[in-house]
Amino acid sequence: MANEQTTDQAEAAMPDWSAYRGVLIVVEQRDGAAKKVSWQLLGEGKKLAAKLDAPLMALVIGEDVAHLAEEAVHYGADRVFLCEAPELRTYRTRPYSRVCLKLIEDAKPEIVLFGATATGRDLAGAIATHLPTGLTADTTQLDVEPPPSRLLLASRPAFSEKMMATILCKQYRPQMATARAGVFQALPKDTARQGEIVRFQATMREEEIAAQVLDFLHETGKLNLEDAEIIVAGGRGLGGPEPFSLLAELADALGGVVGASRAAVDAGWIGHEHQVGQTGATVRPKLYFAIGISGAVQHTVGMSNADVVVAINKDEKAPIFQFAHYGMVGDLFKLVPAITQEVKKRRTLFGKQVSDTTASVPTLERSEAK
Repeated sequence: MANEQTTDQAEAAMPDWSAYRGVLIVVEQRDGAAKKVSWQLLGEGKKLAAKLDAPLMALVIGEDVAHLAEEAVHYGADRVFLCEAPELRTYRTRPYSRVCLKLIEDAKPEIVLFGATATGRDLAGAIATHLPTGLTADTTQLDVEPPPSRLLLASRPAFSEKMMATILCKQYRPQMATARAGVFQALPKDTARQGEIVRFQATMREEEIAAQVLDFLHETGKLNLEDAEIIVAGGRGLGGPEPFSLLAELADALGGVVGASRAAVDAGWIGHEHQVGQTGATVRPKLYFAIGISGAVQHTVGMSNADVVVAINKDEKAPIFQFAHYGMVGDLFKLVPAITQEVKKRRTLFGKQVSDTTASVPTLERSEAK
C-alpha cells in the first residue's frame, strides 16, 4: 500500500507537458550552406515524429537563408520556422540563443535536436541553461517511448566508452540532445515535397549584442573525415608511426584519406584530426579499412555505419571482425602492400592514374554476413 501511494504521489507531482508536441531540428548553416548533420537529423527526426504522431519542425536562422527553409522541407520537415536578420548573418551565442528561446516558448516542441558541432554544442548548452532543461551531449542513438510517456531515449557511450548509456529527461521540457555527424542518415531530397514555412522576427538589435565579428578566417587544406567516401584507418596494431605510410599509400591508390583509432592518436603516431570514434569524427564512408584496430566501442561507434568495412588483424578473435563485412587474419605488413599493388594494377588496367583521387573503387562482391 505504501509503495502504491508513493507511486501515485510521484505521478501527481509530474508536470503536465501536454502542450509540448513535435520534434524540432535546429539547422546549422554557414555562409548560406547547411551542415550535413542538419539533414541527417531531419532524417532521424522523421522517425521519432512518426512514433509520437507529431509534426517534424525545423528552425533556420541567418541572413538570406530562405532557400535553406525550402531545403528543410525537401529533406522531411513539415513546418519550418525562418528567422532572417543582418545581425544573424554570422553565428553568435546570444542572438541565436534568443531566437531559439523565443521559438521554443511559442512553438513548444517536446524534443529539440542539434548537431554535435562546435556551434551546436555552444548553442544547445546556452539554451538548456536558460530554460532550464536537461541536455544529452554527443548522442549516437535516438529513440522515443510511445505515448503516454513520450520520453526521448538519448544514448551515448559511457564509462570510458566501454558501454552505452541511455539518458532520460523526465521532469522538464523540451527534451534536448546534440547528435554526432555521420551517425544518422538523411532522407533522399524530394524537391516536390510541400511544407509550411513560418517567418518570425529576431528579438535583438545589433547594438544590444556585446560580441562583434570583425573577421572570419577560413581554414584551408584541413582533413575532412566526415565527408570522405573512403577511409583507411590504423590502430595500435601498427606498432608505431612509420607504418602509417603504408596506409597513406593505400588511401592514395583508392582515392581516400587516412584515419586512426584513439590509441594511435594518444601514442602520438598521428594527429588528432585523423581520429575516428567517440572522441574523434563519426564517419559514414562507402569503404572503411580497419587495420590493426581491435574494435573497442570507442572506435566502432564512429565507423559502424560505413557501407563496407574491411578489417585486417592478426587476432582472429578481435571484436572488429563483428563489424566487418570482409575480414583478413594475418600480417598487415604483407597484406596492405599486396592490396595496394592490386588496386594500382586494376586502376591502370581501367586507364586510371593512381593520383586521380576521383576514381572509383574496384567493385567488391559484398557478403551480408558480418
